[in-house]
Amino acid sequence: MQYLMQKFIMQGFGDQIFQVESSESGLGIQTVGNKEFDDDGKPKRTGNVWTASAHIITGIIGSGVLSLAWGVAQLGWIIGVATLVIFSGITIYTSSLLADCYRSPLTGKRNYTYKEVVKNNLGRVMYMFCATVQYVNLMGMVVGYTITASISMAAIQKSDCFHSRGHEASCSVSHNPYMIGMGVLEIFLSQIPNFHKLSMLSVVAAVMSFAYASIGAGLAFAKVVSGHGGRTLLTGVEIGAGLTAAEKIWRMFRAFGDIAFAYTYSQILVEIQDTLKESPPENQVMKKANLVAVATTTAFYMMCGCFGYAAFGTDAPGNLLTGFGFYEPFWLVDIANACIVLHLIGAYQVFAQPIYSVVESWARRKWPESEVVTREYTISLDKKQRLVISLNLFRLIWRSLFVIFATFIALLMPFFNDVLALLGALGYWPLTVYFPIEMYIAKNRVGRWTRRWLGLQLINSMCFLVAVAATCGSLQGLGKALMTYEPFKVKD
Repeated sequence: MQYLMQKFIMQGFGDQIFQVESSESGLGIQTVGNKEFDDDGKPKRTGNVWTASAHIITGIIGSGVLSLAWGVAQLGWIIGVATLVIFSGITIYTSSLLADCYRSPLTGKRNYTYKEVVKNNLGRVMYMFCATVQYVNLMGMVVGYTITASISMAAIQKSDCFHSRGHEASCSVSHNPYMIGMGVLEIFLSQIPNFHKLSMLSVVAAVMSFAYASIGAGLAFAKVVSGHGGRTLLTGVEIGAGLTAAEKIWRMFRAFGDIAFAYTYSQILVEIQDTLKESPPENQVMKKANLVAVATTTAFYMMCGCFGYAAFGTDAPGNLLTGFGFYEPFWLVDIANACIVLHLIGAYQVFAQPIYSVVESWARRKWPESEVVTREYTISLDKKQRLVISLNLFRLIWRSLFVIFATFIALLMPFFNDVLALLGALGYWPLTVYFPIEMYIAKNRVGRWTRRWLGLQLINSMCFLVAVAATCGSLQGLGKALMTYEPFKVKD
């Protein structure tokens, strides 16, 4: 039976209230007005500012933080530092605008996903565009994380090889076994049902990100204070031998893009906000979490970018820890790379959850009576039933197939990080800037050509130009990678 109404309330037994809801998450009857359920009939949410901050930090601080030294080296001290500060401010602002869209202004109804927010504020056409960009971007992220984690795992093996055989030794390592191992582990972790159950994994991943970023910044700082720092310039790398003016511009484009994308997490913001408890208001808590997470992230970005540039100068490597900017102490470099791997294991699940959710919600609507789709099997790992695993056959099959497919793409396309840079360039502007600003304008009925409207459009236009420049730089890098492309061969 199809319900034409979105919400129907009927009085039940005693003080229980029953609610029929229709949304992208499915159709069903739940009890509300109960301590075990929220106002939408779903199990009580328990998230707070700290769990939300952990989710954001897990998603936002990737191992890309270690490439910021290269970015600052291309732009120089003035433009490099200014770019970090400007994009942190833009991210805090646009994320706050998006947080205010979690509940519909007239009904107070929750929007569970980013695309639902866009649909209810900007219409179906923008909804379809948003969904396409968001899920392609999320898929790209999990493939990219598989590759990046394998690079760090291989770097541990190479570091030990260099330590025992000398820095000039040939220590070529295949990444393929590490990618396959990452995929096997993620199949198990993918059975974590939803964002609400990911809090501990996100906390561990966030701690790991602090650890490797601190080690990278600390090693760079130690090199500077020891008097072995590199030559730095206010304007970045110089045009001259080995670097043409055109190549300098391409590098600057990529550096702008790398810094802008390093702050991107809008594609999972609404899903994170949906984990927060009802009181205090979710948008207020989310804004605090945005501020805490982005401020923390910016501090680490400044340390890694600036200390890394000061340590290596214009020769800063693309990655401080895997590009072998540091050989010793080898055990500390190994620990840092292990932290990168642990962080990416958690970040993989944070970015994959929205993809899992949309397919599983569709399946529940399509086959509401199927036990394969709806039935949960509980497995107790101890006699007192303190450790219980919940399994669902559809979730087990679908998520396992997804991880296998992502791993296969990672193995097939060893240059996928260049593709990921392109996806990031294409997805950054609409997801992080355009949609939040346009929804704010529509929701608050901001008049055209007013000061506020002009200010918002200035931010919109500036970020669009950065995205276009980064797209051009990514295409140039992708063209170079394709010239030496060999499928299933990933060695360095």
